[in-house]
Formats: sequence, structure tokens, C-alpha cells
Amino acid sequence: MVAQLTTFAFQGVEARAVAVQVQISGGANQFAIVGLPDKSISEARERVRSALCAIGLGLPPKRVTVNLAPADLPKEGGHFDLAIALGLLIEMGACPRDAADGYAVIGELGLDGSVAPVAGALPAAIAANAKDLGLICPAACGAEAAWAGPDISIIAPKSLIQLVNHFKGTQVLSPPLPGAIEAAPAGPDLKEVKGQESAKRALEAAAAGGHNLLMVGPPGAGKSMLAKRLPGLLPALNPEEMLEISMVQSMAGLLEGGRLTRARPFRAPHHSASMAAMVGGGMRAKPGEASLAHHGVLFLDEFPEFSPQVLDSLRQPMETGDVLIARANYHVRYPARFQLIAAMNPCRCGYGKASGRACGKGANCEASYQARVSGPMLDRMDIAIELAPVTPADLSTPATGEASGIVAARIAAARALQNERSTKECGGMFVNAALPDAALERVAAPDDEGLMLLSRAAETLGFSARGYHRILRVARTLADLEGVEAVRRRHIAEAVSYRRRDGAGGGAIAFDAARQAGGAPGSSFVSN
Repeated sequence: MVAQLTTFAFQGVEARAVAVQVQISGGANQFAIVGLPDKSISEARERVRSALCAIGLGLPPKRVTVNLAPADLPKEGGHFDLAIALGLLIEMGACPRDAADGYAVIGELGLDGSVAPVAGALPAAIAANAKDLGLICPAACGAEAAWAGPDISIIAPKSLIQLVNHFKGTQVLSPPLPGAIEAAPAGPDLKEVKGQESAKRALEAAAAGGHNLLMVGPPGAGKSMLAKRLPGLLPALNPEEMLEISMVQSMAGLLEGGRLTRARPFRAPHHSASMAAMVGGGMRAKPGEASLAHHGVLFLDEFPEFSPQVLDSLRQPMETGDVLIARANYHVRYPARFQLIAAMNPCRCGYGKASGRACGKGANCEASYQARVSGPMLDRMDIAIELAPVTPADLSTPATGEASGIVAARIAAARALQNERSTKECGGMFVNAALPDAALERVAAPDDEGLMLLSRAAETLGFSARGYHRILRVARTLADLEGVEAVRRRHIAEAVSYRRRDGAGGGAIAFDAARQAGGAPGSSFVSN
């Protein structure tokens, strides 16, 4: 006969059902695994053989065939071990033939018969629950799998012998409880940042609408200091967002003890990161930093020092909200709706022409350094600000700015308006930065004076169509921070002043218009 069990193959955060068919038949002593297994599955033969020996069982000197169906679906990972071993136990009569009926099985075996933790327990449990199946998983993954729902049956053994005894009725394994939900940790306070009032205002606008932000300034101006205070301004995750993030973290093996957190992700990779590390990839197509920052912040310090290919690989996820990793025989998709915060010096010397310091690299140092970041990438930055050096007078003066809690309350109120509006307009909760274009035209239409200013600025400064709409998104956020429904001229003026200048000249026009409208705290253009 043939013992058949269910397990899963992972493609991104999607778990696809795989039938594990185990047969022991007459013939030469051989252990074959078929069905497009990778190297780690092929090595399961030795792990399973040793684990069975550890509990006092040996494979019979017959032909053992394991088929992983469907045969054309690539399979990879060590989580197939437990399903193969359980199928052999059923075929050998060591477990009842109906032992695994109604269950999916994942788990990696140690040579001593222990069941080691594996990545992807939460997506596997959710997929099993959708098929009205329970889940057999390692004990270390039980708390994580229990988040799939209160009605799913989970068996979480520490070892293979525990699982055998459970099926024989000599030992009862208690169902695991879900892990704890951790509150967002208290981060550094925005009040500790001295000076840079214009940058604080831009940071608040970026946090309120989920906008991408570029900060340009000399070393020590406070760029990294501001970025590290952004998580303390963002609202806590809602249950749907928490589930999406947890599934990505489960695939990356980052859910320790099944503990979930309400804090939004904050990822800050080093500028030496490869493309696979940034957007995902590798032999098993693991999620990259862009996906690990889903519904959170991706902070790229020393922006131009990243490889141009790595930076440009983020352009598509910034528009679509997901990453598609293409392979010759299959595609893997990971969610990647992140908020990009970038920081850079104006030139390689660090200070640029505006500082008044002598530049050791010549007159073109600033232009050549900023040209390391492509125009299409810069066009996707909703807000671009220049930070002036912090003066000794600023450092010697006691901090007088608002605390993070006060700013976070305004941001939470603005986010609540956005959620209510987007639910009404397009049936889902979106921040202004991710609002569909059709809805944006309805909810961010400026008044006549604002439209006239936007048209003049777009024509004078050469904004792209993307830039035009991103100004509307930022203006909508500025109105939400004020708690007003209409997008007015002052909101457009401030949003235009935050926009990176695409060509030489014209910056003063937008700044003067913003200043006259009373909506811009300072010039925020980054010169080419």
C-alpha cells in the first residue's frame, strides 16, 4: 500500500499543498525521493534514516520510494523530513494508518530524532486551516502556528518518539497557545533633536501620509537622528497589517517564540547590501529588506553609496507594493509596501557648496555625487529637504520642540481621517501615499488658487506626471494634519516647496509662492 500525507511547498508567503506518498516495496535496498526535490530534500534520506534508528527502528531492506506531488512543482527546504518519516512509520506499522488523517505535516528532523524548527509555520498553518486540516509542526513553532485561528488542531512534538506515542495513545501532547503580542517599544524622543524645525515638520508630514522622504545635509546635521525617531511617530499596526508582516517574518525565520509585535518594521540595511539582500532572492528566494519593511520603514543611510542597480531595483516595488522574484520555472511574490526614508551628504566631501567650506574634489563634486542616484528614483521621493548644519547656538540651547507623543497624536488623527476616507472611496484602508489614482483625483482636488499655483509650478519647474500627483498626495496629507477637508493653496505651496527641483532655476518661484501662502517653513529643494 501507499501512505499519503499532506505538507506544503512555499512560494513567497503562499503555501501550496504537496502530497507526500510513501511506498515500501520489494526490490533492491534503495531509498529514492522523486518529484523535483532540491538538495536539502534529497539529503532527507540520511536524516530520516538516523532519526528512525534513534527511536529504535530501522528501515527494512527493501525499496523505499517517496513521491512529492505534483511532480512539476519545485520543492525545497528541510520541512519535508517529518512528513516522510511519518509516512514510513505508517508503512512499517509503527503508527496507525489513519494517524495523519486530517493533518498537514511540516518539520525538520535531527539525527537524534528531535524535531527542529522550520521557517513558514504561520503560512502553513493558515493554508492548512483554509483546507480544514490541522497541523503537525515542531514544538518550537507551535506558538507561531497557533495564530492561524482558535479552531485549528495543532500537534507540536519535540521529538519523533513523542509523536509516535501521541498517536499510540501513551502520551498526550497539549495544543500550543499563541505567542504573546508585544507592545511597540518606546524609542528616542523627537524633542531631543535640537534645531531643524523645518526637517521635523517634513518628517511629521512623511509619517502622516506614508510618504517617501529624502534628507540631504552635511555630517552631523541630524539626518540619522531624525530617521531613528520616525518609528515612535507611526501608529500601531492593525490586525490585518500585523498578520501580513508576521507571514513575511515567518518565512524569514524571525518570529521567535511565536511572538508578534504591534511596532511597525524599521529596516536599515548597510550600503553594501546586494540586490538579493534588498529585494529578496538566493537559492530559496528568501524575502529581502524591502519585504521585511512591509507596512513599515526602509531607511537607507548614505543613499548614493548603495549600488545603482540595488537602488533601481526598488523602483518597481515603490509603485506596486510587492516584489516578484522570477526564476526559470516559477515565480515568487513577496509583499513590499514600505515607506522609503533616505539620507545623504550633498557631496563626497560631505559639506557641499552651501556650507562655505572648501571642497577638495573640485567644482563638480556635488553634481557628480548626487548623480549616483538615478532621476527616476529621485522622482519617487515625495518630500526632499535640505538640512543646514546645526550651530553651536542650537546645541547650547535647551530643547524646546514638541515631544514624540504630541506629534504622534496628530499623526494618528490624520491617519484616522485617511482610513475613513479611503474605506469610503475605494473599500480599503490606504495612506495618502498609496491611495489609488482614481480616488486621489476626487479627494485631493485643490481649490482654484491651489490649482493655479500647482499648474504654474509644474510648468516652471518641469515636474513629471508622477511628481504632479505626488504633490497632490502630500498636500492632502498636510490638510489632514490640519483636520480640514479642502486642499487649499497653502497646502499646495508647502507640498511644492518639498518637491525636488528637476531642472536648474525656478526654485525661488515655488519658495516665494509657498512663503506668500504661509504654508512653507523653509526652502526644501535639492539642487542638481
